[in-house]
Amino acid sequence: MKTSKFLLTTALLIASFFILAAHVDFGIAVGTVPPPPPPTAVVTPVVPAPGPEYVWVPGYWDWVDGRWVWVEGRWVRPPRPREVWVAPAVDIRLHRGHWARR
Repeated sequence: MKTSKFLLTTALLIASFFILAAHVDFGIAVGTVPPPPPPTAVVTPVVPAPGPEYVWVPGYWDWVDGRWVWVEGRWVRPPRPREVWVAPAVDIRLHRGHWARR
């Protein structure tokens, strides 16, 4: 008798788990990924750096006012010494480019 109650209880627990798991919403959103760079995009610098402290930041797509906007590559000075440019990336959402300590 105890074995049948145990099996029935176990079966009910497993069944309730699958019923609850079937109604879980993982919240995955599907959006638009950035388009490829425009054909006129400059990937590598075509002119030398204006000074030894300048860093080339390549062009990238940025999400502005509900649409993708191309930001041209450019020479810039890091905001603080020993910082490096971290390029923007898109996985599930956009991670904007930023400066980070080495």
